[in-house]
Amino acid sequence: MTCALATAAWAHVESSLQPFNLEETPEDSAAAIDPASLWHVDDYLNHPPKATFGKKQAGSPVQEVYYEGERYRGKPTRIFAYLGKPEGKAPFNGKFPAILLIHGGGGKAFADWAELWAKRGYVALAMDLSGQGPDAPLPDGGPRQYDAGIFRDFTVEDGGYKNMWTYQSVAAILRGHALLIAQPEVDPNKIAVTGISWGGYLTCILAGIDQKLQAAVPVYGCGFIHENSVWKANQFDPMTPEQRSRWVSLFDPSSHLGRATMPILFVNGTNDFAYPLDSYAKSYRLPKGDITLSITLRRPHGHIFTFKEVETFIDSFIFKDLEPSIKPLPKVSEMKTTEDGKSVFITFESAVPAAKAELAWTADAGEWQKRVWQTTPATITGHTVSAVLPTPLPACYYILLTDERGLPVSSPIKINEP
Repeated sequence: MTCALATAAWAHVESSLQPFNLEETPEDSAAAIDPASLWHVDDYLNHPPKATFGKKQAGSPVQEVYYEGERYRGKPTRIFAYLGKPEGKAPFNGKFPAILLIHGGGGKAFADWAELWAKRGYVALAMDLSGQGPDAPLPDGGPRQYDAGIFRDFTVEDGGYKNMWTYQSVAAILRGHALLIAQPEVDPNKIAVTGISWGGYLTCILAGIDQKLQAAVPVYGCGFIHENSVWKANQFDPMTPEQRSRWVSLFDPSSHLGRATMPILFVNGTNDFAYPLDSYAKSYRLPKGDITLSITLRRPHGHIFTFKEVETFIDSFIFKDLEPSIKPLPKVSEMKTTEDGKSVFITFESAVPAAKAELAWTADAGEWQKRVWQTTPATITGHTVSAVLPTPLPACYYILLTDERGLPVSSPIKINEP
């Protein structure tokens, strides 16, 4: 189905339905909104969006789909996505697991991302969050994804917050979750989410509000971006205190991650240009559920779909009661310091033997993106990893453990700066 034909088909459907929306809610008249009730999650998940399905990708299990989005500035919108469906026998009583795939800044709905997960046995939905179709902007798409729009000021009392990109994007993802639940071949209790960069930021919010998800993996994204991030100087610092507080209270992941209960894998690099480790560490301390970290030295930042630790982590929770051959990532403890203060150690559990352990550290202060990181070997003794601390004490350090599959996990970081 071409974009023009899809638009015409949607117009016909739209004229005969009443789109699900929460345009009028009691909170709209309140000056303050409880972040926990910002999105009415159960209402979204219980009302699958109307959808029209377009052409399938040649030689691929991926199909185009348009589904109804949130009303934007009073007008109906559509979300474009790619839906990938696996072949073969469904493992859960005739049903497949599913996954939501959330792109980052400058990204789009990626067909190859949906295909990758479909070939791994998941019904995969990769949606666009910038008002785009497969080849061009949609005439009835939602807000574009750009900094000036994401961080603009907004009103609360009249419901103006619902026109913000973050609000619209989270609503689009929740509707995507509902669309997956509505697919007859999907097990509604086997759905996970992963997102990259801005998609990781949105994944952090989603983890705090959508407790039906079984696992979440934000790649790079985190909260506390008003305290330190690539956006602090140009976006947050010019805000008035009232504007900043308003934005943070509703749209920073720090306002939502504390309610997350599902297992979460946080994936980042030591020198990430957007999400520095100080804000990152504050973020991964918030969730109530099991947390795994994979912080590697100078991990490249991009729409990279092939970090194997992401796939392994999600598989290990989705298939844990079905496929014992899927081994989870190693689980490591908090890092502790010996009584003499000269060494640090962690304990770990791993279904796959550990291959290498290192102390990752930097003596540099200042901008996290510019710090020089080094590693020194750590010693693996049974289920303990120990390492001698450099002298003088580094500004930041942590233990990095890699198993025989080459999959890295890390301890929480230690920051010694004032």
